[in-house]
Amino acid sequence: MNLFPAVDIKDGKCVRLTQGKEDQVTVFSSDPVAMAEKWAALGCRRLHVIDLDGAFKGRPVNVELIRSICSAISVPVQLGGGIRDIETAAAYFEAGVARLIIGTMALDTPGLFAELCRAYPGRVGVSLDARDGALKTRGWVEDAGKTVDDVVPGLEEAGAAFFIYTDISRDGMQSGVNVPALTHLLELASVPVLIAGGISTMDDLKQVAPLAARGLEGVITGKAIYAGSLDVAEAVQWLARESVPA
Repeated sequence: MNLFPAVDIKDGKCVRLTQGKEDQVTVFSSDPVAMAEKWAALGCRRLHVIDLDGAFKGRPVNVELIRSICSAISVPVQLGGGIRDIETAAAYFEAGVARLIIGTMALDTPGLFAELCRAYPGRVGVSLDARDGALKTRGWVEDAGKTVDDVVPGLEEAGAAFFIYTDISRDGMQSGVNVPALTHLLELASVPVLIAGGISTMDDLKQVAPLAARGLEGVITGKAIYAGSLDVAEAVQWLARESVPA
């Protein structure tokens, strides 16, 4: 199982939002490239990058900055935010991104999503962002009118290579993981799953680590590593020492 440090980009800065709210921003660094280099230097084998500007505006905003991140580090980068057509996806792959995270496109235009998966097999996943069980789209501001159970079978059939589950109510709140919801998704899905939102301490990491044997590929953490409640080097070393499956 891998630890995925989150580098969320807004207005050229590395930030965190509270529960995905655009007006509740904490700036952690004015240099996202330096933050990516820091996490890679501490031993992380994956990086999770979100173009928040793209997510809210529905179009790519930080392509060149993301290209700089991919060039600066040797670890694979997964990217989400505002990817709503194949041309945008192609531009990000050309910039060096290893795999893409799709949200709105997957739920609103499933035919286009399936086309993207066929074009880039094994490199396209879906972000399942839920509040009280209801999936959200367009930067978490619109109700998709669907649940995880409604969409997972069709997304897998379309070619989704992995899922990322975010409990929006816990994102940035450092309140622990919604283990029942995560466990349910692992039972439902046949592709790897990542969890985002709620990983705040080593205890949280240790709580979900046994689920690696059931398909949990990794945990994504943001606010906790910037605020200091989770030590990245300690977490990476613990995962390696405990031989939690990657």
